[in-house]
Amino acid sequence: MRFLIKSAFWLSLVLLVIPFGGSDSPDGRPTIGAVEAFVAARAVIDDFSGLCERRPDACEVGRSAMTTIGIRAREGARIAYGVLDEHFGEGGHPVHTGSIPMPQESPAITPES
Repeated sequence: MRFLIKSAFWLSLVLLVIPFGGSDSPDGRPTIGAVEAFVAARAVIDDFSGLCERRPDACEVGRSAMTTIGIRAREGARIAYGVLDEHFGEGGHPVHTGSIPMPQESPAITPES
């Protein structure tokens, strides 16, 4: 979640720095520059970072949601891996990278009676 917030922040800053032509918005208001955008974004980040101190229940719910999303993502990846292995695993050729030797087949060991 933190990665997504940081990515959105930096992407928005990049989009504000890139000039697209006109200096005014379509409704006639002047556009803001990169410095003003950076100051405003920094204020938002500072305010957002204090959220857990002001509303600990919101952070607890967020942690619980991230845990649930992580579990579901792990299970989804396990299911996807199983499906892909079922369709492509048996007929595919093993990949030999040369970094470790291939295991040699050992004779089957049967318990003595």
